[in-house]
Amino acid sequence: MPAGSERGWPAVNKNLVRMLRAAAAGIALTAPSVALPGAAGAADRASRVPTSAASSGPVIAYVAGGFGRGAVTAVQTATNTRLTSIAVGSHPEAMAITPDGKAIYVLDSGGNHVTAIGPATNTALASIRVGENPNAIAVTPDSRTVYVASCHSGTVTPIRTATNTALKAIKVAPCPDAIAITPDGKTAYVASRGGSRVTPIRTATNTALKAIRVGSGPSAIAITPNGKKAYVANCHSGTVTPIRTATGTTLKAMTVGACPEAIAITPDGETAYIVARHIVTPIATATNTAGTPINAHQMIAVSYAQSIVISPDGKIAYVADAVTGQVTRISTATNTALKAIPVGLGPDVIAITPDGKTVYVGLQLSHHNLVAIDTATSTAVPVLTIRGTPHAIAITR
Repeated sequence: MPAGSERGWPAVNKNLVRMLRAAAAGIALTAPSVALPGAAGAADRASRVPTSAASSGPVIAYVAGGFGRGAVTAVQTATNTRLTSIAVGSHPEAMAITPDGKAIYVLDSGGNHVTAIGPATNTALASIRVGENPNAIAVTPDSRTVYVASCHSGTVTPIRTATNTALKAIKVAPCPDAIAITPDGKTAYVASRGGSRVTPIRTATNTALKAIRVGSGPSAIAITPNGKKAYVANCHSGTVTPIRTATGTTLKAMTVGACPEAIAITPDGETAYIVARHIVTPIATATNTAGTPINAHQMIAVSYAQSIVISPDGKIAYVADAVTGQVTRISTATNTALKAIPVGLGPDVIAITPDGKTVYVGLQLSHHNLVAIDTATSTAVPVLTIRGTPHAIAITR
């Protein structure tokens, strides 16, 4: 199966397809050596990139999951208890919370729509039609506009949050797969896996600017906190391309390993971490130089990593490994792997609370498929079972 071909199958669990690709490449699917108590059978593009947003109330984790009957489950993080589940369509694939904390937007890759949820009542507010096979979503810093990328239609749909109405779709390169918005909110960068290009969109006018050629099969994008550079992971070419946002010009691409599909940048903007299956590569953003890869020989836990999140203080990166069933911690000060944490079968999506005390991990193949890691003790406990399998996690702040 060619990389990225799962985009043509909106009714297929894409995370399972990724793991099957790993198995086809000769990577054994094994359970972790230590089973979690209470987890039946125990032994995450963006991960979709986890998001957090302002909230005047308690911190809530929203977990999107399901296969055929999708729902978003609200979890009270203080007690790790389920609050409610909200129906959102057949295949919720990704979601984002507005920075003002007033709404959650969940895209349904099978139903070609976005559901707006009000956190105040945890009820669905509106269903908004977008392009065919939506698979990426981002919100402007002012919370006014949501941008939704749709692979099959090759478009990005802006949604006005004040009215929950879709504006005219914007044509971009084939199969847009990831979106990142600059901190000033002026530009949305859309990476198109099928077109090997990144299309900047001017948010003031919702017009596409000249596309930027990058490596083959761009699948993830992240922007530094100062907004000066965007980093694009190119799955097919195994590279990362830096872009100067002021000029829209690319810098020299760096080789980082087979099919990079996740990027996380430290809060100080000094280091970008690129996840490419069993390799995590740190890149110094000041010089655009790749450091020593952290690979399976140094970091036994990581054999097919899928997603990454960095603690709010920037000290630890957490990497979810779908094959070994563990989460590996990386010290950002030394770029070395710390002891891995067994979590269960098929960890994929991952998110961290704003205070950095808890990491939530969605499992693809375990009964108790939402796990919480206490970052102070680096221990994991099963929290509860989400309908279907978790595809995205977003946390209020």
